Amino acid sequence: QVQLVESGGGLVQPGGSLRLSCAASGSIFRIYNMGWYRQAPGKQRELVALISSSGSTNYTNYADSAKGRFTISTDNAKNTVYLQMNSLKPEDTAVYYCNMVVATTTGIFFNYWGQGTQVTVSS
Repeated sequence: QVQLVESGGGLVQPGGSLRLSCAASGSIFRIYNMGWYRQAPGKQRELVALISSSGSTNYTNYADSAKGRFTISTDNAKNTVYLQMNSLKPEDTAVYYCNMVVATTTGIFFNYWGQGTQVTVSS
């Protein structure tokens, strides 16, 4: 079993910054893609940012709304993915979910989700 625990959400004023963290623990053999998604009230869950590694190279992909403002990064030794969010706007308000594709020590590939953390951008 694998668990993802998120932290770092909260209330911030427009133009402010937040850093989200998501740490994975449990029967992890290898983590493939890591990503952040968000879901605003009344809307579908949408991709914010993805990161994957090949050797020493990280590949990232961002939603257009996140480009230039958000940065996804990882600490592979800690099985942790981060989302640095700068220049936040009210439309960034949502519940943010981390996602990891994990190969467990029992040989199972599974798509795991965090519990979600609320980000509210408001003055």
